[in-house]
Amino acid sequence: MKYIFLIAAFNALFFAVLVMQKKKALHDKILIYWLVYLGLYTGIYALFSNKLFIDFHLLSASFISLLLLHGPFLFLYISALIEQKFEFNRKKLLHFIPFILFNLFIVIASFLPEISERIRLDHVESEHGVPLLFNLFLILTVLSGPFYFILSILLFKKLDINIFNNFSSYEDVNLDWLRKLVYTFGAIWTVLMIFTTVHHVFGMFSWVFCTHGLSLSLSVFIILIGYFGLKQKEIFIQYHDNSIEYVTEPKTKYASVVLKEADAEKYVSKIRHLMSKEKPYLDANLSLPALASKLNIPSHHLSRVINEQFNVNFFDFVNQYRVNEVKSRMGNPEFENLSLLGIAFDSGFNTKSAFNRVFKKITGLTPSEYKKQT
Repeated sequence: MKYIFLIAAFNALFFAVLVMQKKKALHDKILIYWLVYLGLYTGIYALFSNKLFIDFHLLSASFISLLLLHGPFLFLYISALIEQKFEFNRKKLLHFIPFILFNLFIVIASFLPEISERIRLDHVESEHGVPLLFNLFLILTVLSGPFYFILSILLFKKLDINIFNNFSSYEDVNLDWLRKLVYTFGAIWTVLMIFTTVHHVFGMFSWVFCTHGLSLSLSVFIILIGYFGLKQKEIFIQYHDNSIEYVTEPKTKYASVVLKEADAEKYVSKIRHLMSKEKPYLDANLSLPALASKLNIPSHHLSRVINEQFNVNFFDFVNQYRVNEVKSRMGNPEFENLSLLGIAFDSGFNTKSAFNRVFKKITGLTPSEYKKQT
């Protein structure tokens, strides 16, 4: 088991070095610090766990407090990916306060033998029992994981809204790999933390079982987050022109912005003309800022017009044109040499699964069913 942890530690530090070679966005910088933390944590556990929890009670408590960093790193990494104007400010530092307070308590306890002697993780009873404040910090450590996994799920829901308002394809920006990792690891982490709590309160299971389980799950997590994080690209690319930007704020932000009815009608006419004549939807990577640039319309005005005048979000608006393009080409002899999937790709879809899903959502039929009826 020791060698597994050492391999994981090496992988974490190796992936951190590889990410450093990229043209780093803010989420990459967070990932580097996260991987270094994971690598050092796993490596220290591999080398010193056999003595740490038995001979160095305060150090072992401080080592456990490091688990309070995992949730904040996860939350900040996802936030940096899905928030267009994410900044690491003082407010973000609040996520690290529990870790700081836990270690501040340990430092103070080190000067008070009557307290420090009672701080133990190996379930050896002391005369006066474990300090209440120490137990509270352990409970906080246990709850930290599920708390940040829930926050992460809420961030993914926010991402879904932003995707449908700004992108015409879903697959390259949905962070599917990270969702699966968070859901899977969140469930495993929560179960292991429950086992750890049961051990500490009732003395069931062994401490080694709990700590080995946590470290083993971290080892798997390291390999996955390092590999996929290395390949992850920036989702919301910054534009130099302030009028060309993604719309990631609630609609209420633009409620006070006056959009005259005549201007709205002019925008609608301009949009329809461009979509029918130039067919920008044939570009699989078409985004709201890109279309706004072609139309010379501010992004937030374009988004508002699509939502209010066409009664759909940007994703559905573009894909309706793509589906209509596919339908028109199905019966056109000019495209009879192309397969259904070939027509789909030429019409702006970038994957088979996206084509089938969107086509059925809009028409109520699968592409093959629709073709049979024509």
